[in-house]
Amino acid sequence: MLAPKAFFSFLELTDPGRHREFNQYHQLDHRPENLALPGVVWGDRWVRTPECAATSRVAEGDLDRIHYVTMYWFADPVEESVSEWNELGRRAFQWGRMPGTDWTRREVGFFRPAQGYVNPRVRVSADALVFRPVRGMHLTVSLMLEPHSAATEEAYSWYDRVHIPDLLSCTGVAGAWTFYSEWTTLLGESRRRTPGGVRVTLLYLDADPSDFLADRDRREPQWQASGRLLDTTHVEQRLLDTTLRPIAPWEWDWFDRREV
Repeated sequence: MLAPKAFFSFLELTDPGRHREFNQYHQLDHRPENLALPGVVWGDRWVRTPECAATSRVAEGDLDRIHYVTMYWFADPVEESVSEWNELGRRAFQWGRMPGTDWTRREVGFFRPAQGYVNPRVRVSADALVFRPVRGMHLTVSLMLEPHSAATEEAYSWYDRVHIPDLLSCTGVAGAWTFYSEWTTLLGESRRRTPGGVRVTLLYLDADPSDFLADRDRREPQWQASGRLLDTTHVEQRLLDTTLRPIAPWEWDWFDRREV
């Protein structure tokens, strides 16, 4: 497995005029400094553009307003890697290189990778998939209602053996990774430290996200008719189901036309 731990951040800019400033800082300062750390295997960031938001199936609560998703993969020894990463954040603040304290809102969490999948046409390993260029991502975030029940395990088996393989057959899906939470601010206090309380699935797309969505929507009635589509609402509450776009350097105008 590529790394034993991952970190996710779901971020909203509460000041709509600061997108360009924030992206300049994050892409040209923050991310390079983090990737230089020996304990950070890889880190990536994607934007939920207005077009992505408009085609979201689900976006509940605070996740309805997010603009960006960031993730990092941490190598063993994990505690040392995360400690070094946290220390960089503290130093960056002391350097005056951490803008956005007053005009960003984040939901964050540490997760364990569960399983990686690759479309056979892609040929790279699941670990290498993470480094492969994408044209988009598809992200789902679910609150698991009973994280350790038999019904939840049955749903996970269906995802692993049926649904994710079906998604891999859709236009543009190069592969997938699933994650389960160790700790997250996405939940109420009583559930924040419940292992597996939140489930994240990432699909890596090498076609336009709109092409993936169209093909998925076209196939779903067929999956339903053949019994390949399972109703999992008894075990999970979907909090977010959305596409994301990669972020190209200096191309940060997605929200200029809509919000400024």
